[in-house]
Amino acid sequence: MNALLPILILLTSFVPAVLTFFIPDDRHRLRNALNLTGAVLKLGLVTFMLNEVAGGAVYESQFEFAPGLFLLLRVDALSLLFLTLSAALWFLTTIYAIAYFGKKPELSRFFGFFSLCVAATTGIALSGTLISFFIFFELLTLSTWPLVVHKRDEKSLAAGRAYLAYAMPASAVLLVAIVWLESAVGPVEFTDTVDFSTLDDTSQRILFALFIVGLGAKTALIPLHGWLPLAMAAPAPVSALLHAVAVVKAGAFGIMRVIFDVFGLDRVHSLGVATPLAVLAAATILWGSIRALGQENIKKRLAYSTVSQVSYIIMGIALGGPYAVIGGLAHLVHQGLMKITLFFCAGAFDERAGVTRVDQLDGLGGRMPWTATCFTLGALGMIGLPPTAGFVTKIYLGVGALQSGAPWAVGVLIASTLLNAGYFLPLVYRLWFRPAPESAGRIAPSPMLTAPAIVAALSFLTVGVMAGSEFSPLGWATLIAERGYLQ
Repeated sequence: MNALLPILILLTSFVPAVLTFFIPDDRHRLRNALNLTGAVLKLGLVTFMLNEVAGGAVYESQFEFAPGLFLLLRVDALSLLFLTLSAALWFLTTIYAIAYFGKKPELSRFFGFFSLCVAATTGIALSGTLISFFIFFELLTLSTWPLVVHKRDEKSLAAGRAYLAYAMPASAVLLVAIVWLESAVGPVEFTDTVDFSTLDDTSQRILFALFIVGLGAKTALIPLHGWLPLAMAAPAPVSALLHAVAVVKAGAFGIMRVIFDVFGLDRVHSLGVATPLAVLAAATILWGSIRALGQENIKKRLAYSTVSQVSYIIMGIALGGPYAVIGGLAHLVHQGLMKITLFFCAGAFDERAGVTRVDQLDGLGGRMPWTATCFTLGALGMIGLPPTAGFVTKIYLGVGALQSGAPWAVGVLIASTLLNAGYFLPLVYRLWFRPAPESAGRIAPSPMLTAPAIVAALSFLTVGVMAGSEFSPLGWATLIAERGYLQ
């Protein structure tokens, strides 16, 4: 059973993906039921494993897919952090996408690639070796591109070209790093850190840089972030998936694996590459926030916010202090819950009211109160106000920065918080304190479109209030850190 569970978890996404491609477009109920069933099964399996893995259990499955090359799937505490986020948000996004698209054409193609994208993300979380990780990392690129270009208009196709222009060269760099490393030290598993005795320090530093470049495009580290705002041409469910759990989180998760399970945190600091990475993440935090200030399109403003917010994860891990590492790990989940709430709301604003720009938000709070309330909570969470999950992250990162002897990072957090307020509070003000245009009509509520946003908003409020719980993202991040990921 231990060997079967990782495969079953992967199949809960992969099987619906394959079958959905063959379902006729007019069989909406069958397609929806298939995708929701897969999402519910995955949630059930993940919930079952949480208690077992907390007690030290590890689930593992391995098989040879080519001579000398093995695909290893492993569920450990770190993989389960990402896997739980993926499972929960896949379920919510599936409900949201069903309501968002209704009975529009070409949805079998969309939901097929949608589930394939989730399967690739699941595989990334489960990967127990570098080779396994690379296979699923590339599958993620191939499955998300059709989602980005789903509308097939010029704007979407241009976004797709930009995505590939960043993703493919970065993948080539990542492959070079993997081949170089494994030719020197042999196959790399994510269990014990690698024996680098055959490589000098300079080679190790170059290898580390290659890994960061290879993973940095999907993580949206500057200057490799340019594709992400352009990808907002995709439908709202795709934007939610890209920003909250799939592409950017896959890159951040990959950097975690490289730091923790390939090099080890001690070696990263002894090589002198941790501080440059933390500085790069800090620069990305500030640059993303500054660019968000000038965006009039709501989804683009949220996209630059993602560029900024995901780098909190990288900065926390790179700083290396106990609280910084725990804060970075927890923010993998915290940011996902807050950002998917914001994108659910932005999509509902567009779908129900035709609102896509900041200057169109006036008075929308009174016309769409539930959606506007969720958006407001998401914005306040991103700013870092208590009792939201964003507050917990920033407190831990701030204390961790002082523990790490990097008070400059506290300044980055303060500046980022002020910038967050600068680009979110005007939106909240327009929603609630500006009068609606005289021509504005009544907006009929859409419960199926609103419910996922409400659940996501309640989730990040709950994990903020219950941060001290053993099974909160913060509690789970503490468990991961205590199992050998601290200096």
